[in-house]
Amino acid sequence: MSQLKKGAILSYITIFLTNIVGLVLTPFIIKSLGDAEYGLYTLIGAFVGYISVLDFGLNNTIVRFVAKYRAEKDKKGEENFLAITMLIYAAISIVIAIIGIVLYFNLDTVFSTSLTTGELAKAKVMFMILIFNLAITLPGGAFTAICSGYEHFVFPRTINIVRYIVRSFMVVGLLLAGGDAIGLVLLDTIMNLLVIAFNGYYVLKKLNVTFKLYEFKTPLVKEIFSYSVWVFVFALVGQFQWKAGQIILGTLTNTTIVAIYTVGIMLGTYYGAFSTAISGVFLPRATKMTVEKATGIELTLVMVKIGRISLMVLLMILGGFILFGKQFILLWVGVNYIEAWFVALTIMIAYTIPLLQAFANLILEAKSLFRFKAIIYIVFISLGTLFGAFLISSKGIKGMVVGTATGWMISIVIMNFYYWKILKLEMLVFFKNVAARILPSFLVVLILGYFINMLPGSNWLNLGVKIIFFMIAYGLVIYFFGVNNSEKEMIRNIIPVLNNNNVKD
Repeated sequence: MSQLKKGAILSYITIFLTNIVGLVLTPFIIKSLGDAEYGLYTLIGAFVGYISVLDFGLNNTIVRFVAKYRAEKDKKGEENFLAITMLIYAAISIVIAIIGIVLYFNLDTVFSTSLTTGELAKAKVMFMILIFNLAITLPGGAFTAICSGYEHFVFPRTINIVRYIVRSFMVVGLLLAGGDAIGLVLLDTIMNLLVIAFNGYYVLKKLNVTFKLYEFKTPLVKEIFSYSVWVFVFALVGQFQWKAGQIILGTLTNTTIVAIYTVGIMLGTYYGAFSTAISGVFLPRATKMTVEKATGIELTLVMVKIGRISLMVLLMILGGFILFGKQFILLWVGVNYIEAWFVALTIMIAYTIPLLQAFANLILEAKSLFRFKAIIYIVFISLGTLFGAFLISSKGIKGMVVGTATGWMISIVIMNFYYWKILKLEMLVFFKNVAARILPSFLVVLILGYFINMLPGSNWLNLGVKIIFFMIAYGLVIYFFGVNNSEKEMIRNIIPVLNNNNVKD
């Protein structure tokens, strides 16, 4: 099995662990720390999180440029580029440290009305630890990016899985031993340092990557930032896209509505993570095809292949949430949060097309054409957010998410014309081939799911049985009627039990 396939599978394992363990572990952490300290823990983490955008999209830049230099067989250029990026990261770490020190001495002012004296003291300790963590992990993330540029996905993803499992057990042990929020922050910092050390060893010793500054090229620095700045801006758009809605709802309604909206956003964004696990391993390939001047139809066919794999995964999740999402939310967080189902479902539907077209996004990155998309998304998501704010008075929480999603969908339509006219991608071919056989099969599964959902009961066991039956029905219908022969072969390679003489196409 190739690094691409293994990398995608490991990404799914990571996502599964993150989502499932997170759902289980969060109530335990809240109970152990108490509401106030848990709130302090998340507050300081979120506060520092805004500083993390100072990465400026350099990790994606490293993936793209390393893949480019490898495609051109320019080892010297790669070494020089990596040396320059580490110098840039060093400068960013210094800036983060300076910002951290300034904010540290102003935390009393920032949180004077919301935190007690004891909470402020803890907040300051956690803040400085997290600033140190951030200053180290941002440049340390370059090692993971280099692995991706070399199309070596297995080792860093395996290390990440091991880190997550070990951390989960250590969190439980720490809290059972009486640990507090500061202990959790220290634990995360230590785990991050260990991961950086392992990934660094792999890059330097196994991949034999070297960092050597032959010449500090100002034009190269400009090229790096001309590419990364728009990746950075687009990352800001991702932060703004839904959090702006939270702020507006908090201003115009109340904190209960914000909590409902937040739960919906969390479930909606989990949906997107399953597709990016696939597309995230294809940036080096997109870069290589760009360097080799692949034609529009060649790029389109690759996008179709990735899009069909993504669609198979996404429709299983979307169908399950349509049928059983309300029961899940009732069991998980209670009847007061039932509107989160509509919020999450709207986000999932709006996410689907751009997730299927993730390879086109990678082509934009490979061609350094991210500027147009960033501008379009900033403009129309901002307009959509304002539209959502206007709808709140009549539609409430539903109006907010519909307004934001509307702005997003307009952006998607514009980008599809851009892909067609500028990237020369055959978008009609894309939609026709991605939907072929899979979409009709999905509609059949939804009908079957409707009857599955009629099974009597409303507890967790009942929900689990319904989901298992739905997944079995989905898998069988998609396998026998939805996929083509090459996709069946891929599924057999992933699930060896299917790769025998008893299974016929």
